[in-house]
Amino acid sequence: MKKIILLICVIATLTSCKAKKSYSTSKKRQTHTVKVNPTIKPTKEGEAIARYAKKFNGTRYKYGGTTKRGMDCSGLIYTTFKDNNISVPRTTGSLSSYGDWIDLKEVNVGDLVFFATKKNSRKVNHVGIVTNVRTGNVEFIHASTSRGVMISSLAEKYWYFAFVQARRVL
Repeated sequence: MKKIILLICVIATLTSCKAKKSYSTSKKRQTHTVKVNPTIKPTKEGEAIARYAKKFNGTRYKYGGTTKRGMDCSGLIYTTFKDNNISVPRTTGSLSSYGDWIDLKEVNVGDLVFFATKKNSRKVNHVGIVTNVRTGNVEFIHASTSRGVMISSLAEKYWYFAFVQARRVL
């Protein structure tokens, strides 16, 4: 009888230590279709702005930074436009009322897109530059606090719901 109880305990111990089923940590990204006007063609100025901004892709995030050593989101905008001889405000708050408001359907390469990324707030605190516009998708470059300067898409659920406005400076 003791042998049977011992055998049951050993089997129970071995089966309870069995490896858990593995789960994938990558989530399927939910995407949204962004309605844009497909007849709008990028301007030379807009393309130059986007091209220069892309040179900072991979630069680490640094609050208040405006160089390859580190930059924040409004620093990217300020530096990029300055290189193209266009004077813009330095802060996201000031940028959010600079230039002309445009409908998302009319957005073009070189335009600015603004976001509210703080929970339960619609106050603008993040900005990016549109780099590519295709039917159903708008891509923009920005300086993320976690990943630095990178290109993202308005079709991504996070950015789609955080979007507040678009503005044209050019």
